[in-house]
Amino acid sequence: MTLPAHTPIAHRYCIGLMSGTSLDGVDGVLVDFAEGTQVLQHASCGFDAALRSELLALNRTGGHDELHRAALAANALARSYAGVVRELLQASGLPPGQIAAIGAHGQTVRHRPHMFDGTGYTLQLNSPALLAELCGITVVADLRSRDVAAGGQGAPLVPAFHQGVFGHPGKTVLVLNLGGIANLSVLDADGATVLGFDCGPGNALMDGWCQRHTGQPYDDGGRWAATGSVLPPLLDRLLAEPFLGEPPPKSTGRDLFHADWLASHLAAAAPGASPADVQATLTEFTARACADAVQRFGRGGGELLVCGGGAFNTQLMQRIAALLPGVAVDTTAARGLPPQQVEAAAFAWLARQALLGLPGNLPAVTGAHGPRILGAIYPA
Repeated sequence: MTLPAHTPIAHRYCIGLMSGTSLDGVDGVLVDFAEGTQVLQHASCGFDAALRSELLALNRTGGHDELHRAALAANALARSYAGVVRELLQASGLPPGQIAAIGAHGQTVRHRPHMFDGTGYTLQLNSPALLAELCGITVVADLRSRDVAAGGQGAPLVPAFHQGVFGHPGKTVLVLNLGGIANLSVLDADGATVLGFDCGPGNALMDGWCQRHTGQPYDDGGRWAATGSVLPPLLDRLLAEPFLGEPPPKSTGRDLFHADWLASHLAAAAPGASPADVQATLTEFTARACADAVQRFGRGGGELLVCGGGAFNTQLMQRIAALLPGVAVDTTAARGLPPQQVEAAAFAWLARQALLGLPGNLPAVTGAHGPRILGAIYPA
């Protein structure tokens, strides 16, 4: 991703903010684009229980007074974002005026591309105007909807960034992001061809089940899952989900993989099952869905780099590696970018692309009609 020596370094410093479908909070990075992509600082904050509960509720349809609640949740999210930005600036010593832009992803509450009217929509709660006011920095937000308007899925958007950071000419590299939803990037050996798509659930189902039965927001290291046994009838039903068999381009979210979806399969295949056995089965389901995507679309890549919160789930990582003999599985830290920083850094890059007037999507990944400049810009 290093720029040619003659290229001026415009918009050198950018901040990326990511809050994903795992609903665990906000990750933020301050990136220096002077020579490649160097993360100078990383900061994060968890959502308080009330905001997390409200964001989760807004993922489901039919709630009371949704527009009002969504607007207030967006304001609360912007304040959380602003707190992370302040931490990044304090740690770096850079003033707001040195930051070209903040790329703020927002919180996805609905993702329905192509549906209903042929165009569909993707909706990320955010209050970028408030964020710009709070931080005194230009904000680039609403980064998915232009791709959807152009006939695309609006996701995943990170494969272009993955190519710049992790691509290796002469070698096919695979990047698996294990957020709330899992997505796979296939970076071809030719150095130019990129495939990317959502391949199934990441942490969303596992985290939800863990929260419900243990009170903990996630299964630390997958240790709880390791105490259970996989339930074959339930696993078979989960793996029969039609989305898994669809070809890319494709994307998904909590609109599909949610608690009611799981409950219907549990009632049919494993009523009265031990919670630990269900957790073990959900972990295996996530691992199988990811491994199957690699086997079907990985183009013989022998290296799989994993990022996102799921990279810290030892049980999940071990199962993915066991299902992919011959593929070297490691986290992105092995290539210089810690797993929890990758997505936030991608949105810093997307913000910079918008300021430079350059496309941020890959039509071959999202299915859009062509390259598009992504995001709405809220000047400081």
